Amino acid sequence: MSSKRSVKPRKLPQQERSRITVEAILEATAHILTEKGYDKTNTNLIAQRAGVSIGSLYQYFPNKKSLIVALREQHSQEIAELLESKFNHLFNSPPEIAIPELVKAVIAIHAINPRLHQVLSEEIPRSERSQQQMQKTDEQITELLRAYLLRWRDRLRPQNIEMTIFIINCTVESLCHSAVIEHPQFIRDSKFEQEVSNLLISYLVR
Repeated sequence: MSSKRSVKPRKLPQQERSRITVEAILEATAHILTEKGYDKTNTNLIAQRAGVSIGSLYQYFPNKKSLIVALREQHSQEIAELLESKFNHLFNSPPEIAIPELVKAVIAIHAINPRLHQVLSEEIPRSERSQQQMQKTDEQITELLRAYLLRWRDRLRPQNIEMTIFIINCTVESLCHSAVIEHPQFIRDSKFEQEVSNLLISYLVR
């Protein structure tokens, strides 16, 4: 028998009431993580915050690890869906217009709850992270960016699309992540958004 704890939900919510319960549990998880940090977060506190019994919580999530994985998956999916909507809307807009809007969207995501982003990125052990979901999200975003860059390839300075995707992804994520952790005031400063946009446009556009 495997000694590894399950990270999968015990059951998936089928009815509206069940979905509301699961959403309340995940919101409570985010709140407790933000308030107390990873080490002091436990299922009893989460159940109390969510207004459900510990037995009800365990109907859906077998342990703290499964809650963290579900929360990260929800967070990643929200990012992917928002960026997909942005890319679809901006697909026929040139980089000078699209890049600032995309940067603005990414920064807005990080600004929603900087402390939660910090906990999910810095405090949670790698063994309790859903690498599969993170990889899926990264692939979704990469495909969206690849399609956009190919659409505007004749306007771009760099011609190696795969390398360009890598540089853009790493640059934006690193800058936003570092701002959240080291300079959270930057996330809400429009000048930060402008500087990141200018950096990318000067790199991309001929």
